[in-house]
Amino acid sequence: MIFSGNITTKLPKTKTSIFAIMAKMANDYKAINLSQGFPDFSISEELIERVSYYMKKGYNQYSPLSGVPELCKAIAKKVEEMHGIKYDPVSEINITAGATQALFTAIATFIKDEDEVIIFEPAYDSYGPAVRVNGGIVKYVQLELPGYKINWQQTTRMVTSRTKMIIINTPHNPTGSVLCNEDLEQLERLTRNSDIIVLSDEVYEHLIFDKLQHHSVCRYPDLAKRSLSIGSFGKTFHATGWKIGYVLAPENLMKEFRKIHQWIVFTVNTPIQMAMADYLANPNTYLSLPDFYQKKRDIFLDLIKTSRFKVIPSFGTYFQCLDYSEISNLNDLDFAKQLVTKNKLASIPLSPFYKNGKDDKILRFCFAKKEDTLRKAAEIICKI
Repeated sequence: MIFSGNITTKLPKTKTSIFAIMAKMANDYKAINLSQGFPDFSISEELIERVSYYMKKGYNQYSPLSGVPELCKAIAKKVEEMHGIKYDPVSEINITAGATQALFTAIATFIKDEDEVIIFEPAYDSYGPAVRVNGGIVKYVQLELPGYKINWQQTTRMVTSRTKMIIINTPHNPTGSVLCNEDLEQLERLTRNSDIIVLSDEVYEHLIFDKLQHHSVCRYPDLAKRSLSIGSFGKTFHATGWKIGYVLAPENLMKEFRKIHQWIVFTVNTPIQMAMADYLANPNTYLSLPDFYQKKRDIFLDLIKTSRFKVIPSFGTYFQCLDYSEISNLNDLDFAKQLVTKNKLASIPLSPFYKNGKDDKILRFCFAKKEDTLRKAAEIICKI
């Protein structure tokens, strides 16, 4: 039999990720890379030492499907102390190979052909493809400027008998906006007395500024019983390459999640899990992060205050969006590419985060960098 080469793609409209495009350009042109969301500074030496310790102690084989018990217990303790809600570490917490795997698994678990999923855009680019590859239909609701706020009246009109899931993200990538108490109460009212599942991407939960509070779905009883909340140790502890995250969900949802999880990865890096369990014993490792990253945000903003870019307030994540509409008429992708080729500075345009490529002439810059890196980037920005 000769293979004809005819392939029916499951994602015909999917192109190369904007992150891959801009990262390659940054590398090719030796540009300062403020595009991808990764730190350029070292992670904790203590955390590295704990990973090494457990490797040398022989913790190098498979861990349980749900994760090592020590880490699940540490997460349960952290969540109870922060949000006042108890998750059973055995039946309601699962360690994953990064947050993106957790998101995909959750979508694959609950979405089938013709199920509708509401996504707020600009949206992290993995949500939509994960829904479509599992046969679902994405219904987009655009966040409203200024502030990238959810229009709950519009969202309510989007709900039909086929609505199976609503995906939220707070603090929000790419905009740096955060949901407030009223938003979560609106979502709670909208989904009450329904079978709608809420998938809450909370990977930047500890990166929130200006004395604001992170409003997790965990805090809202009627939401908590229908929600899967996704967290990321890679984002929290500056180790994005380790790809380790977790999911919180009530037992009935977690039981279904694990049915799919076991066939995707089954288990996750054992010595890193053990090290994370130890590291979480000191709450300051994550409670200190708001001040740590707000300082970086404020330094970056102070350095670019004389530039022609307009600042869009960032209240969370480690991203800062800048409006260049008074600088150039180029679309955001072309302007971002020009910044790399002519100015040796890489950013991310926001239009790829929209289904229809909505272009507000806004670029996203990552400020999870050393101060020297931020200074060099700011010098370029101020000269444009």
